[in-house]
Amino acid sequence: MTIQMFEKPLGMRDDFPFIAKKKAELRASGTSIIQKAGYDLLQTPTLEYYETIGKISAIADNALFKLLDSQGETLVLRPDVTSPIARIAASKLLKEKMPVRLGYYSNVFRAQKREGGRPAEFDQMGVELIGDNSLYADAEVIILAWNVLKKLDIKSSRFVIGHTQLLQLILQDFGLDQEQIEKVHSAFVSKNSVGFESLAKQLPIEPSRWESFIGLMATSTVEEWQQWIDPHNAKQNSLFEDVKKLKKILDRSGLSDAVTYDLSFNSHMTYYTGLVFEVYGAGSGFPLGNGGRYDGLMKQFGLQVGATGFGLRVDRLLEIISAVPEEEDHTLILFDEQNEDLAFDRALELREQGARVTLQFAPAVMAVDSFSGLFSNVLRLEGAN
Repeated sequence: MTIQMFEKPLGMRDDFPFIAKKKAELRASGTSIIQKAGYDLLQTPTLEYYETIGKISAIADNALFKLLDSQGETLVLRPDVTSPIARIAASKLLKEKMPVRLGYYSNVFRAQKREGGRPAEFDQMGVELIGDNSLYADAEVIILAWNVLKKLDIKSSRFVIGHTQLLQLILQDFGLDQEQIEKVHSAFVSKNSVGFESLAKQLPIEPSRWESFIGLMATSTVEEWQQWIDPHNAKQNSLFEDVKKLKKILDRSGLSDAVTYDLSFNSHMTYYTGLVFEVYGAGSGFPLGNGGRYDGLMKQFGLQVGATGFGLRVDRLLEIISAVPEEEDHTLILFDEQNEDLAFDRALELREQGARVTLQFAPAVMAVDSFSGLFSNVLRLEGAN
């Protein structure tokens, strides 16, 4: 294979000036909301050990970028942010206080097998609330994600909420073993209703309950979940009561019309163990982010504590808010050797007033018209020859 001079690695992208500028603005706006909610920003290493984060992460092994360090240890480029933050919290921060609220804006890396428009590197922005196993923590991160989207002016923001543990208990009630449940989970993740019905015909579902089983993919309200809750199953009822309380909190916070409660919803991130959700917005056919409870991940670090959070895909947010470049006042000051001091002083004065100013050495032979269309204002200082 011959690599061309201007070719990029598979899935990698260049951020041109307009996108880079929008990213900076988005980062400032989003992290401002996160910090005001009491979350401290942190940054994890780009490289992690494969034996720890690489194996614990919910990202498939063939999607990891691997390399060797000088000691022969296998490293991975950070495949997600939740796992490294869990590592930090377990090793250091939770010893100082509980719970901890951490926010981040970081790039992650996931290898692509073929070019299909999917990035192998992209930025994520989000939070992790570690050390709180209450439903109020779940409500807090959902409301915070909602507030970030409002700050970014994402139109028609929508959340789809499910519950991994409750769904697991309900599928067990249908007589499914763990292998069969995992196949059902895969069908739910792919959101393939035809494939799900085909799979259902192969499962040991009682004929009298087959329609009820198929109906799992057609829920949109918490009230509809009631029909699958076994009144004699204490655990199911406890989890269902938590979801109903969560709904009251979200409704009170103005999200009543923005949330769909889908009992069949399941995340491809396998470390989620309780409430899970995805985020959508007008203008994108893909989820803008996802989140949920991952108490099981903390157990892998030897801690029996609750943890929940969310992550937003910056590239998908940018697709919505950056469709058309905004015009911006941008002044160009042309100068020559005779008035360079005056030019620098003038540029400093305008910048202190908040203007964007570019200085350009331009002998008199260079026509002002050659810069037209690139700047809103072009100024050749008096006295230039």
